[in-house]
Amino acid sequence: MSDPMRITVCQLDARGGRRDAALAALADHVAQARSDLVVLPEMPFSDWLAAGPVPDRARWERSVAAHRAGVARLGELGAPAVVASRPIVEATGARRNQAFVWTEPTGAVRVRDKYYLPDEEGFWEASWYERGEPTFDTCRVGDARAGVLLCTDLWFLEWSRHYARSGAELLCVPRATPVASQAKWVAGGQAAAVCAGAFCASSNQWVPSGSGLDRGGPGWVVDPDGAVLATTSADEPFVTVEVDLAAARAAKATYPRYVRE
Repeated sequence: MSDPMRITVCQLDARGGRRDAALAALADHVAQARSDLVVLPEMPFSDWLAAGPVPDRARWERSVAAHRAGVARLGELGAPAVVASRPIVEATGARRNQAFVWTEPTGAVRVRDKYYLPDEEGFWEASWYERGEPTFDTCRVGDARAGVLLCTDLWFLEWSRHYARSGAELLCVPRATPVASQAKWVAGGQAAAVCAGAFCASSNQWVPSGSGLDRGGPGWVVDPDGAVLATTSADEPFVTVEVDLAAARAAKATYPRYVRE
């Protein structure tokens, strides 16, 4: 490989009493795999806020505090870079779901805010917080130029095409999605990777069946032509794949990326 990057994705146990142990196990995996990047799920450091339709200010503030504490401990994962999202409160009082890139020198740096918000059973996100601006800028994640799509953002493939034009080599997709629709989400990741001509790396929250709100299904890494390189499972909740960023740069000149809109 001319330009390798080791990417770790996960399906992270989201139960409050199990989260710390899951993160410790992930840190062990990162050390063994020598990961350059870890993609975490959407809002990974507290219980899922949007499970019910009625927003609760106190719960939001507790989640903000839990994510502040979780971000402060990201160095314990041992990876040079981490991508995830967190609940925030703007100076205006607006609540948002903010994607960030963390490194040891910079801490957590905002990339963009989630724009496409579902509002349905178990995922009352438009009721809980406000959409961000429709900005889909790239960022640096280690050696890669990356775009971040937060969960539902994945389905608006015009932004994957936008990331192709922006030269993105990597799409990072933190998720909190149901196990029942896991095949659909993997297909969405494949389509986004093909449209962007980029590797697509996604991690998901995981709650075992019968333990509460249905969240589950795999994390994955997909190559620029849609081939699934690896997926997680209940037996293997963390996987690391070494990818060649040069392959994503070369993909921009091949079908369907070169076709003009």
